[in-house]
Amino acid sequence: MSSDTDRTGPTLDVQAIRACFPALQTGTARFDAPGGTQTPQQVIDAITGALSRPLANRGVLTEGGRNAEAIVAGARLALADLLGSEAGQVVFGRSATQLVYDLARTLAKDWGPGDEVVVSRLDHDSNIRPWTQAAEAAGATVRWADFDPATGELGSEHIEAVLSGRTRLVAVTAASNLIGTRPDVPALAASVHAAGALFHVDAVHYASHVTVDLAALGADTLVCSPYKFLGPHLGVLTGRRELLDSLRPDKLLPSSDAVPERFELGTLPYELLAGATAAVDFLAGLVPGAGSRREALGRTFTALASHEDRLRGRIEEGLATLDGVTVHSRAARRTPTTLFTVAGRNPGDISRHLAERGVDAPAGSFYAWEASHRLGLGAEGGVRAGLAPYTDDDDVDRLLNALDVLRR
Repeated sequence: MSSDTDRTGPTLDVQAIRACFPALQTGTARFDAPGGTQTPQQVIDAITGALSRPLANRGVLTEGGRNAEAIVAGARLALADLLGSEAGQVVFGRSATQLVYDLARTLAKDWGPGDEVVVSRLDHDSNIRPWTQAAEAAGATVRWADFDPATGELGSEHIEAVLSGRTRLVAVTAASNLIGTRPDVPALAASVHAAGALFHVDAVHYASHVTVDLAALGADTLVCSPYKFLGPHLGVLTGRRELLDSLRPDKLLPSSDAVPERFELGTLPYELLAGATAAVDFLAGLVPGAGSRREALGRTFTALASHEDRLRGRIEEGLATLDGVTVHSRAARRTPTTLFTVAGRNPGDISRHLAERGVDAPAGSFYAWEASHRLGLGAEGGVRAGLAPYTDDDDVDRLLNALDVLRR
């Protein structure tokens, strides 16, 4: 993918990127990326290619078995490059939610009365309910870390207020899928580890916009979902090798006890793993240059941040000119994810108005149930405008023009 470079660093060739997405040919201006991005042709071709060649259970004796083995190995390497992890520490599952449930049940085998688990009100429910339900089943206590609804910030002070010598695990998002807040995760990790607890990070929304580094974040375990960054629907978990080696999840007797296979239930979806590899490679190829795939991904996310921050600024400046609009995305560091409401207007009605004008900006609480209620928005939530590598200025113009029509 071609790019231009100036004094501010590499930039994305957005029109070249857009040409790779068949779904964009419908003409809709899409701001629904936080719920799942559209798929480039290269990923579609990788999925089709995997299904078009012989496939069988993984092995070395047949062509199908070798193809499956190569797909799995390639996907582990690709996701390790994306997450700053190692291939042997990459676990695949049906979804991030499923993987967190499995992890919570496994860790909770060692919890009991007197133990404490901390969750945050900023999080998507998939990083809350698996932990609270596992804690309750084990007789452990759940403690809630609040965030500041006025600023959207979740700081170390919010976590430290609920830590104790009995804390076994803290689960926190690296980026809110509702309002985009990006907490200082390494600082949170330092507080958690000082208390002797494990630290789990939800990077589902974060991994779409920021270079992920497992060790730098201080995460003991971390999850993401390729369909949020141009890939197919599945979940990915990674974590510290020594921790993964120590865990004993429920599994079938004949299935492998090796890590990471120990955590993977049933036969993996080989075609989706091929698509996930293609998604990582697509991202890595958006800004040309020498070096490893990991280094290429770093260049891409640097360019992506510049592109998305500029468009986010345009959206927020435009919203500021409209009467009755309240923007709820206010944190100093945040993803290009803008949640807003309009006085006297139901968020669902606004989203419907936009859809009728070819603009997809959905409304709701987006499974961030606790955060939406803490903001006073309840189950209705707000309208969310989220950006992706293929979002362009014309999309932003169409969003703002449609909202101006609503105002008038």
